[in-house]
Formats: sequence, structure tokens, C-alpha cells
Amino acid sequence: MLELKQGNKHLLIGIPKERAMQENRVALTPEAVALLVNNGHEVWVEKGAGDTAKYTDQEYSNAGAQIKYTSKEVFEAEIVLKVEPPTDEEIGYIRPGKTLISALQVGNQKEEFIHKLNKKRITAIAFELLEDKVGGMPVVRAMSEIAGSAVMLIAAEYLSSTASGKGIILGGITGVPPTKVVILGAGTVGEYAARTALGLGAEVQVYDTHLYKLRRIRQSLGHHLYTSTLDPATVANSLKTADVVVGAIRAEKGRSKIVVTDQMVMSMKPGSIIIDVGIDQGGCVETSEITTHSKPVFLKHEIIHYCVPNIPSRVARTATQAFSNIFSPILLQAADVGGIDEMIFTNKWFMNGVYTYKGFLSNQHVARKFGLKHKDLSLLMAARN
Repeated sequence: MLELKQGNKHLLIGIPKERAMQENRVALTPEAVALLVNNGHEVWVEKGAGDTAKYTDQEYSNAGAQIKYTSKEVFEAEIVLKVEPPTDEEIGYIRPGKTLISALQVGNQKEEFIHKLNKKRITAIAFELLEDKVGGMPVVRAMSEIAGSAVMLIAAEYLSSTASGKGIILGGITGVPPTKVVILGAGTVGEYAARTALGLGAEVQVYDTHLYKLRRIRQSLGHHLYTSTLDPATVANSLKTADVVVGAIRAEKGRSKIVVTDQMVMSMKPGSIIIDVGIDQGGCVETSEITTHSKPVFLKHEIIHYCVPNIPSRVARTATQAFSNIFSPILLQAADVGGIDEMIFTNKWFMNGVYTYKGFLSNQHVARKFGLKHKDLSLLMAARN
């Protein structure tokens, strides 16, 4: 990993400490920092940035990073790489004309956020909008894989007697009927939740509105998996005998569609658990309410509800490693082609992540949400060529 290779452009990257509630991840591991430093780049890490992911300042320092003692110092880097969107105060720290790579979370933003970035001519890149060369969304998929795998471990915890649950094992053993798991949504979260549940021996049912997703998940898992379209009557009947319900329906047009009504929840077996993964976008269960990592569950109609946004933050070290696997090659490639601007205009898949560029809004979907005008970067790319 530490092979020395001098890029065409020297990068100065800042990694600030995340201050958003419940955010335990950091954008790069010390190993990723070492890779960048050994390729001729400079990395500033704010003191304590890796603490919640169990990476020490000493590890970052040994990897070649410079440890900075204030956020203001780190945000003066040419490229600021962070997990959560910046706060108003953090936007104020970013130097005019520089680059920000972070989550956008457009559903939680207001028009003023875009105006503040544009006022400082910041090139802002949303990592959840980044695509790979085959049209996939690597960051979204990686975090969805983590969330899907984690939900079954969460369910197992709250079904146990020690958590005042039903006192059953998630899965099955000889002579005892298996746990029944109902998964709503056959995307990446649903796939990995089903994979984990099947591995534990549970009976798994997957529902989705798209047949191609149901077909794909059956082919991917290679099990005798029950799949069905999201018919309300069928779902309602299935929930009556479910031990675990996972809401993994990806939001469309900014908000998830309610598919599990209050009446359906009332019909479930007492002590069963609902995990609504998409709660940050409204959730797909009518009785869901946002909870926190410090107080993750509540009871309603005698059903345990787990509705914590940002499930990958539960396993911050794993999530940080996943981030590093994606961001390190992107940054190295950007250096090789001559910097972030050249990276944008030579790679359409990278351009798709840009939402503000040097003073104007450049993403059509973000513009539509706020009712603003935008400029298409593809036209600028054509002009450059």
C-alpha cells in the first residue's frame, strides 16, 4: 500500500473531527493517510478526529499526518474531507474557492446552505451522489451493506431476555421453529439483512414493489427465499406472525412511503421488533419515531421499535475502513490527472457528485428541491474540450 508514486498535483487534505450527534465515523483511516502521504500529499487531521472510531492521534501522526488542534486550522486545507455536512460555522472556516467532500443529506438541508457555499465559491461534492465507472453508487452501497448486516445483530440483541425481549434466538435450532423475519425492500440493505438472517437459520420473507429487485435478490442469495410484491393485504397477513420486521425501502422523491400502518403494527405479536432503517427520510412504518444511539428503542402497541438514523455509526471503525477504500483511490486519481477540477471534467461519474461549483448550483435534482436555477457542468466540459 505504501509504494511511492508522485502524482501530478500535490493535494492538501483536511480531516476535521465530526461534531454531529451520533456521528462516530471519520473519513480516512491512518493506513489511508499513510498511503496518501507516501504518494507525496499532505494530510491534516484534527486532534481527536478518530477517537470515536478507535483511531488515536498517535496512529495518524505515525502515518504522516499533521495533527491540528482546532477545526479552523483543518478547514483551511485545499480539500476538506468529512462525513457529515458542514455546519454554518464550518462553512465559515472553509477558504473561498476550495473543495468540500462530504455528505449532502439534501432532505435535511435548506436553501441557505446552498447560498452560503456559493457565496464562497466552494466546489462541494456529495459522496452519496458519487458514482463508479459502471454506474453504481459506491458510498451508498457500502453504508447500506453495513446497515443491512447490522440490523440482524440489533434484532438478535432486542429479542433476547436480557433486553426484555421475547427471549428467542434469531435463527433456528433443531426441533424449534425458526424466527420469522420480514424485510420490506429488496435493495442493498434488504439483501444484506436477508443474507445475515438466512445465515443464522431464520425464515425470511422479502417484499418490494420492483420485480427486478426481487429477482436479483433471489439470484444473489441462492436460497429458497420467499419474495412477493408489496401488496398491503399480503404484508398485513405476514406481519401477524413476524418476529422481526425490517423497513429497508429506499426513499423516492425525498421521503419514504408508509407501507406498514398503525393497524398492522397492532396486529403483530407482542415483543416483536421493528427496525426502520429509513427513518431519517421519514421511515416506512407509521408508528416509527426517530430515536438515538443512547436511547435506541421505544415500545408502541407492545412492539419494540428501533428507529436510529445512521446505523453504520454503530460500527464506526468498519464504516471508516469502507470510506477509506473509496476515497483513497479517488484522491490519488485526482492528483494524477491534475487536481479536483481536472477530475471533475475528465470523469463523468465523479462530476455527478458535484452540487455546487465555483459560485453556482450544478445539480439538477438539488435545484429542483429548492426551486433554484442551476448550470449543467456537462456544458462547461464541452466548452473546455
